[in-house]
Order: sequence, then C-alpha cells, then structure tokens
Amino acid sequence: MIDFSPLWSTMETKQVTQYQLLKQGIDNKTLDSLKKNKNITLVTLEKLCRILNCSPNDIVRFTD
Repeated sequence: MIDFSPLWSTMETKQVTQYQLLKQGIDNKTLDSLKKNKNITLVTLEKLCRILNCSPNDIVRFTD
C-alpha cells in the first residue's frame, strides 16, 4: 500500500504549504489524491521532489 505520510512531515519540516504547492503547479486533484493515498504519476513525484528539494523516500513509503 502507498502511504504519503512522509510528504506532510517533509512539508512541515521545510515550511512548505499546500498553497505553495498549488502555486508551483501541483493541482487540487493531485493534492486530494495525496491526502487519500491514491496513485500519482512519477512526473508528479519528480515535481514534488524538485519543489521540496528532497528524495522520493521523503514523500512516499510502501507498507504491507
């Protein structure tokens, strides 16, 4: 199962808000998918990594 909990922790640590993500090109539908632990594209994952200056492990983890 995909878990995006690390994303919210990373955002808090780096003091990045959801509004800032919206301004950088992450749309509301994608934010909703992240909140519900639904699939996102690798392009979106890469974009989040660039915005937050982090690695994919700081955004997503896989659980059993």
